[in-house]
Amino acid sequence: MLQHIRPAVVMLAAFTLLTGLIYPLAVTAIAQAVFPHQANGSLIHENGVVVGSALIGQNFKSDRYFHPRPSATSDTDPNDSSKTIDAPYNAAASTGSNLGPTSQKLIDRVKASVAAWREAGGAGPVPADAVTTSASGLDPDVSPANALAQVPSVAKARGLDEGKVRDLVQASVKTPFLGLIGEPRVNILRLNLALNRLQSP
Repeated sequence: MLQHIRPAVVMLAAFTLLTGLIYPLAVTAIAQAVFPHQANGSLIHENGVVVGSALIGQNFKSDRYFHPRPSATSDTDPNDSSKTIDAPYNAAASTGSNLGPTSQKLIDRVKASVAAWREAGGAGPVPADAVTTSASGLDPDVSPANALAQVPSVAKARGLDEGKVRDLVQASVKTPFLGLIGEPRVNILRLNLALNRLQSP
């Protein structure tokens, strides 16, 4: 019986060591050496302080800032642990709303988002990503159309020339990787930090 158990135990120990220790340490070492910024969370620093990650959106509400794509993430209700409450950009609970196109709740929410967009001074056609959530609920980017449509309201709130704010948005557009993979996009956190610098003395 031992002749059957011993190889199984040896194999278990060997693969535990290989896949549970050696492989993760090797991958971590390579990532830190080749892609240290990405391996450490793509953190964004401002004046030596971490202000967020380029990969996770933040909920900017002030008229003085560009707004991100809506988020459908939630959290446990502090008053009733059996229920949940809306908690936009909750990185501990990444998820979409999972509401289908025939969902009345989704229809009502999109209509309310469109109305809020118009009330906030959004110009022209409403970009889809301004009123719909992403699959993760943490999307840090918006389409150039979304960002450009917010230019008039942000410029007005800050007392800035619209042309300068529009130029800032255009300069913040990231193009598809190798011109093929992905879509043009604007990182809202980076854009808002650039906006603050634009208005700094």
